[in-house]
Amino acid sequence: MLYSKSKPAIALLLTLMFIMLITVSIAVSLKYVKNSTQTLKDENFMFEVTTVINDFVNILKTSSELNKVTDSDALALFLAESSLLPFESQDMRVMIEMKSARAKINPNTFNTAQKINRLQNFLLSKTVNPEYTDMLSDSINGIKEDNVYNSDIFVEYPSLFRDYIASDKQLEKLNQIYKIKYHEESLNNINFNELFYTSNDKNSTIDLNYATPLVWELMIGCDKERAMTLNAGSGTYQSLEDLSLDKKEIVALSYFSTSYFSPILDVSINIHKNGESAFVRFEYNIVTKKGSNFVFKV
Repeated sequence: MLYSKSKPAIALLLTLMFIMLITVSIAVSLKYVKNSTQTLKDENFMFEVTTVINDFVNILKTSSELNKVTDSDALALFLAESSLLPFESQDMRVMIEMKSARAKINPNTFNTAQKINRLQNFLLSKTVNPEYTDMLSDSINGIKEDNVYNSDIFVEYPSLFRDYIASDKQLEKLNQIYKIKYHEESLNNINFNELFYTSNDKNSTIDLNYATPLVWELMIGCDKERAMTLNAGSGTYQSLEDLSLDKKEIVALSYFSTSYFSPILDVSINIHKNGESAFVRFEYNIVTKKGSNFVFKV
């Protein structure tokens, strides 16, 4: 472990120092771009957005405070204190949100019979037909030379990308196709924003300290109450024994790649100014100091 008995207090101090650093840096950035408006009117908003994002990514890379996040306790304290950071300067508002990027299941990891079976059972509990699992499986396993798939989705939609689920938008399109094809709205029973996290990494793990209730339901086949109890223990798990699972649940959990400490942040930045807005989302790996899986919307 990183800290002694005073670990929580030290971690809290480091987190506060990190927040102060962000506050000062973003404020300086906004002051700088404010002074540049006379020469860059046409591209001003995009310039401001780029400046704020670049400065924040640089803060993540150079922060000595973030370097201290080397175990699950430190990560839990850091996220508890700095998960939502609002800033405002003049007529620009910036909202930064940071959370674990491994709280949900990557739909591209359903590449074994055991995991597919768990998904089917979960969907059936939400009254979703097994055909959805076939469509999802076809969407992540590439082009078949024999043209034999689990579903006929590519007959009706031959241009669909089928190597992996690349984005939330692609997943939403798949869901819409299912609703139209089978004339039922059962997928509305599932909050996919709390279940799936799209990334092309088929080997990504699930951090059990941040797994959402829906993720627990899917992984071990438990009811909502049990899932809520497991989620309530977030940040306290160090080993399998801490979860108090029964034998059947342990077997089900073993089908998934899990961890108790995944130092990867899911960072979202919302920027608003004079009716214009921009949204940026990306993963940030605390260890490698690299960002990835960028999504940008204006």
